[in-house]
Amino acid sequence: MTRSVWMLPLFIALASTASAQTSVPGDVHASDPVGIVADPCPQHPDPTSGAGWEAWKLHMMTRDFAQLCRYAAANRTLARSGAPVRVVFMGDSITDNWIHSDAALFSKGVVDRGISGQTTPQMLARFRADVIALKPKAVHIMAGTNDVAGNTGAATIETVEGNIASMAELARAHGIKVILASVPPAAAFPWSPSKQPVPQIAALNAWLRAYAKAEGFGYVDYFAALATPEGAMKPGLASDGVHPTAQGYAVMRPLALAAIARTLGE
Repeated sequence: MTRSVWMLPLFIALASTASAQTSVPGDVHASDPVGIVADPCPQHPDPTSGAGWEAWKLHMMTRDFAQLCRYAAANRTLARSGAPVRVVFMGDSITDNWIHSDAALFSKGVVDRGISGQTTPQMLARFRADVIALKPKAVHIMAGTNDVAGNTGAATIETVEGNIASMAELARAHGIKVILASVPPAAAFPWSPSKQPVPQIAALNAWLRAYAKAEGFGYVDYFAALATPEGAMKPGLASDGVHPTAQGYAVMRPLALAAIARTLGE
């Protein structure tokens, strides 16, 4: 018996188990397509209750881990338009929310591709669709907050660093210039109160700075501009100690623009 035939029952069993785990009573996503299909992104209304959001999170983690569906339609529209893309901002909620506080920043070829809650493995999985395929001149990568918070489970700091390095290396391989952003300050996470993020954020930022220098990438230090001496967000610059307010984004804006100008030689 060949190895592939021997393992077939195991594959079937695992597939059956996985399928059972992704179906819960009342799950509006239960009939969504799985496998390789032409359209993996059926449309559903946003949940309206806590139970609905829990079902959505289960769907996302098991059916669309990277949330490739989030920007799929926008990416197609942008590609069809033929409009040149200067910079893609890849990140989590801090990037996702930025466009709502400063829409003017995301114009003239600057594109926001942040997704709230995401960790570096999720960003890496969607990097081709949400960055490379858009053919930008540069990418601004700000990641790590949710890895420290544990949003998709446990990981070593080397794994997180590796995910960021893989995104940067993919960009460089496709002729896209790289701007690495520091992890913004946070003394605590409201959604993950057991974590003590200050030392881990400091370690990630030290690595990011050194890695950017060694590889010739751009680096933008939001942490220094936003942080108290203790490593928390300065008063008034974040709504919950993590997510910048309009005032916080106003501090970040000139730093971002300067980093883009340096990187693109403008």
